[in-house]
This record gives sequence, C-alpha cells and structure tokens, in this order.
Amino acid sequence: MTTAEVLTEETALAALEPEWWALWSRCPEATPFQSPAWLLPWWRCFAPGRLRTIAVRQDGRLTGLAPLYLEDGPRGRRLLLLGLGTTDYLDVLLDPDHAEPATAAIEQTACGLDWEAWELEELAPGAASLRLGCPAGCAETAGGHSACPTLDLAGPDDLSLCVPARRRKQLRRALALASRRGTTTVEPAGDDAEGFLDDLLHLHGARWAERGESGLLRDEAVQRFHRAALPGLVRSGLARLARLRIGGRVAGVFYGLSDRGRTYAYLGGFDPDYAHESPGAILIGDAVAATLREGGREFHFLRGREDYKYGWGAVDRWNHRRSFRRGLA
Repeated sequence: MTTAEVLTEETALAALEPEWWALWSRCPEATPFQSPAWLLPWWRCFAPGRLRTIAVRQDGRLTGLAPLYLEDGPRGRRLLLLGLGTTDYLDVLLDPDHAEPATAAIEQTACGLDWEAWELEELAPGAASLRLGCPAGCAETAGGHSACPTLDLAGPDDLSLCVPARRRKQLRRALALASRRGTTTVEPAGDDAEGFLDDLLHLHGARWAERGESGLLRDEAVQRFHRAALPGLVRSGLARLARLRIGGRVAGVFYGLSDRGRTYAYLGGFDPDYAHESPGAILIGDAVAATLREGGREFHFLRGREDYKYGWGAVDRWNHRRSFRRGLA
C-alpha cells in the first residue's frame, strides 16, 4: 500500500533523517544537495516559508520524498523546493523500484496543497522531478534555467585525456611559480570543518573585496548554513575540502562535494597576494586528478558561465525549470 504524508514541522523532517539517508542512497541520480546533510541545515538556517514536505511510503518504507515549502511573496503563493538559492541542483527523491507509485502520490498530494504556482527550479538533466506530471487544471511552462559547465573525465590522473593541453601547460606553470615561493602542498582538511570554514571565509572575502564586491559568503545566514552543514557533510564522506599551502601559508582553499563518481566544485577562495601563482587552478587540478584516481567520471563546475571553466574543457549542461500555474489551463 502506498501512503503519503505532508510534513509541516521541522521536528518531523529531522525525525525522517535515517530513512531519508536510506532513500537517498538508493537514488542513483541524487546529488549531495538532496541529502539530509545539506537540506536539514538549509531549512533550519533559512526557513523562508511554511514547510510542506511530502513523504511517500510503500508498505511502510520511504520510497519518495519531495522536500517542499510554501512561500508567500510578491509573485504569489508558490510551492518551492528546499535548497533554493544556495543549491545548484534541486530535486525530489524517488526510489527506482517504486518510482511510478511514488510519483503519483507526490503529484496527488501536492495538488491538495494551497498554492498558486508550483515551481521546480534548477533540475539537472535526469532529475526525478522531470518525471512529475502537470497537475490537472494547471498550465505548464518549461525551459532551460542555468548553465552548469561539466567536465567528462577519462584517462590517468595527469589529466592528459580530459583537460586541454593549454590548461595543463598553465597548470604546470602555476605549480612552478608557486614552488619558487616555497614548498607547495595541497592537503585535505580532514575533519577540521570549523577551521576550514574560517579559512574559506577569510580568503573568499579577500578575493571579492579586491574586486570591490561582497561575495556570496558575506551574508550571515549563508555563513550559519555552511557552519551547520559542513560537519555533517564531512561525517557522511560527501565533503571534499582542501587547502593549498605555499611556503607554509594557506594560499587557497577548495570547498567541494563528491559522491558516486561525481565531484562538485562548490566554492573556493585564495589569497590575492598569490594571484600570480593561480592557486585556484592548482586546487582544481588537484581535485580533478583525485577524482580520476578514485574512478570518477564527472567534474561539475556548477552554475555560472565563467571563462575559466571552459578552459578546463567543461561543456555546458543546462538545468531545467518547470512551472505549474493554476487557473491557466
């Protein structure tokens, strides 16, 4: 028997965590951004509306999860996915062995909620949300949303089969320049989430201040979110955190996530005093090489079409957006 429940309180969402992890592990296309390690801290730190998460069970086992909330704003009453804003890939979770009944239950339950528009944003290619049907009485608009340049990985960890020769040459030059200023090492942050985040805040802020801008991490709520999320991401093995030291000094940091053969380059920062040595490129090169050594197949640069991403050989993959609006069918 398939049942569905709408969770409206944070305590109920938190109580779901063990089952949530089990469902997430069974969903091959799920990313770390759909895990409770990411979304529970997000809700606790932002809570921008009224929680309306739909939990679907098949004979008592969690087989579907639509992490949703209702937001009242200038664009009306909208049903949205948890993670909006700070998260590059949003989605629902559907157990592959029970996808059809779970999908139907989410569709039916969502129709019973009080919304004017149901927005499904930042859906990666292959996202489970692309399987949801347009609710009765609604009109759907759909299209591309954000470009997420992605590098397909192949070959050895010298990057020779997946990164263009020009970028590999630039990387060798950056390492040579760094070595002239002192011993150069890239070291995992281990379980030092708090210390790593302190370094990230300092270096990310310094980089953006040099440009006369504030940067993403200037917002105190965003800082609280990452302080809350990072320990759980580290414990679950999803975080890939690294420091670049040149002559013993932290010159740059890499904040990424990694799972199921895919690495996600989420944030970084570097000391402007070392800009000539390209610490960001050194850290990305190290992360790509590490992913190759682990048998990984994709390196995601995430949202944004900055030129440097294409220099690594990344190609645009477009996130999708679906919008259901009542009364327009």
